[in-house]
Amino acid sequence: MTVDRAQTSPLRHSWEQIPETARAAVEVLTGPILRVDPVNAGFSSHLAAVLETARERTFVKGIPLNDPEVWSQRREANLWSYVSPIGPPMRWHVTAGGWDLLGFHYIPGHFADYRIDADLAATARTMAALAELPCPPELEINDAVQRWGRYAPDPGERRLFAGSTLLHTDWNYSNVIIGEHGTARLVDWPWATRGAAWIDPACWIVWLILAGHEPAEAEQWAARTPAWHTATHHQLWAFSAALAGEWETTAHRRPNIWTHSLRDAARRWADHRAVS
Repeated sequence: MTVDRAQTSPLRHSWEQIPETARAAVEVLTGPILRVDPVNAGFSSHLAAVLETARERTFVKGIPLNDPEVWSQRREANLWSYVSPIGPPMRWHVTAGGWDLLGFHYIPGHFADYRIDADLAATARTMAALAELPCPPELEINDAVQRWGRYAPDPGERRLFAGSTLLHTDWNYSNVIIGEHGTARLVDWPWATRGAAWIDPACWIVWLILAGHEPAEAEQWAARTPAWHTATHHQLWAFSAALAGEWETTAHRRPNIWTHSLRDAARRWADHRAVS
């Protein structure tokens, strides 16, 4: 099953709609803003835009300080220095006018198209590079055992997800920017998690099924990453069931065509794993 690739948060604000004090605080850092191009992809940010000044372009994302998910901004601010080899460097972090705003180096390119082999291969290469990055123990991020353990088929299987690898986990195609040289860079890190290295390629599978791949074909792309081969059949079965449970809960909490489609894709993978 595939869905329209256009996706926008219903809470999305334009640059002009955020308070003038917040915009002024940003211009102190960037200089006069000559042009603003909205970015429509994604759900979590209330603001997403590219700001152009005389000297550079900056991607800005923001959430009101009173929003319950403002923690995601702070997590990204804490993470950027660890993931900068494969993600955009952060230029500034501003709180003003009731908003929390992050500015990142603008990465030219296009969103990954998971129907195109070149984009799939680039994503797999970057996923493999991510698995090699250190995950400092002091980082305050999700824990795989806590995050997916509640959905495991059996409480004793929670430990199967444990590990010390830094994971992205949100393989929405709009979080993967393919540059002009065919390299993939990863953006949007609030769901970063510490866990087993094979979890990232496993999370990717659901998005590949959503893009139109059969589960077995999606697993062949996941197998392009070395980490995939460190998982046992039992681990993949248990995680596929847990991931289906997480997407089921997400679809119930935030019902829309995207969450329902991802729930169905996750269930298809879990069903495939159950008989593999």
